[in-house]
Amino acid sequence: MRKTYFIVLFLFLSAGVSNCLAQSVVLKSKDNHIRYTGRINMTDEAAEFYWTGSSAKINFKGTGASVLLQDERGDNYFTVIVDDKVINTIHLDNTRRVYTLAEGLPDGTHSVELFKRTEWEMGKTTFYQFILAKDASILPPPATKKHRIEFFGNSITCGYAAEDTTGKDRGTAPYENGYLAYGAITARHFDADYVCTSKSGIGILVSWFPLIMPEMYNRLDPTDPTSLWNFSRYTPDLVIINLFQNDSWIVTKPDNPQFKERFGTKAPEPDQIIRAYRDFVKSIRKKYPKAQIICALGSMDATKQGSPWPGYIEKAVAGLNDKSIYTHFFPYKNTSGHPSVKEQQAMADDLIGFIDKTVKW
Repeated sequence: MRKTYFIVLFLFLSAGVSNCLAQSVVLKSKDNHIRYTGRINMTDEAAEFYWTGSSAKINFKGTGASVLLQDERGDNYFTVIVDDKVINTIHLDNTRRVYTLAEGLPDGTHSVELFKRTEWEMGKTTFYQFILAKDASILPPPATKKHRIEFFGNSITCGYAAEDTTGKDRGTAPYENGYLAYGAITARHFDADYVCTSKSGIGILVSWFPLIMPEMYNRLDPTDPTSLWNFSRYTPDLVIINLFQNDSWIVTKPDNPQFKERFGTKAPEPDQIIRAYRDFVKSIRKKYPKAQIICALGSMDATKQGSPWPGYIEKAVAGLNDKSIYTHFFPYKNTSGHPSVKEQQAMADDLIGFIDKTVKW
């Protein structure tokens, strides 16, 4: 009798779960209703997010949506955008589980987007599927954006410490917000797709760690030198390069391990600095022969009065003799630490103004 009871109970519960799943709409990672943005690795089972700004977005009819994720270390944060408005930030743990993105919405047409606001230093996130509330229906994927922009940058572009209001300039995950960094703001202003190929501490000649941008810019998985990005998958109209801030510090520190590794005992001469920058821009131009390119710098102390680094960039660009490559330097913010959210907005306003005057879409 007891055995029969458990069999009946099991069948009852199984039927209930099956009925619940039947009422839900599940969109696995390869579903063509999902619109991804960024350098995302697609495996048989999931999509892997590494870079700041990597996102997944859907349109649906219903009252809510959830997502099945697993974070590598439990350090990543994602911005949740519903109907093009930020409604929440979720902090992932390292278990495979479901996170609610939105619930209790008016029963109608909606969009939901998941935006990775932390950089690849925090580890990768594995995206398995969207799950819509019961009785929902999926709609055609979000339309392709009118423009495409890609940023190559460092901590400034990643939004490092942007939300640290204490003045301690903490770069840990809770204070980093790539969604409120100047690049992401600029892309949204122009209704452009946004790709952020950036890493805190990186430089063109030397970084605060062993990897430099010319060694990283062509990677899909930034931690794997054999994982190469297929540049034909995303061709930007506009490229913004904001690098040299870290170089400007490390070349003055002969005791730094990366200084010793890259230069030995002698700091690079201006000609070497200019050549390295020019060679990197040439690499970008080779990948994107039709893109317009802005070689930017700032708004930290690499652009303060008397700094030679804007001049290095100007000379490098002049040597390229390319009318579709411009220079633009953000004013020195003259405050400690990395740009705050307010200072990131000021950078975006400055860049938007320059693009409006200069770039021909």
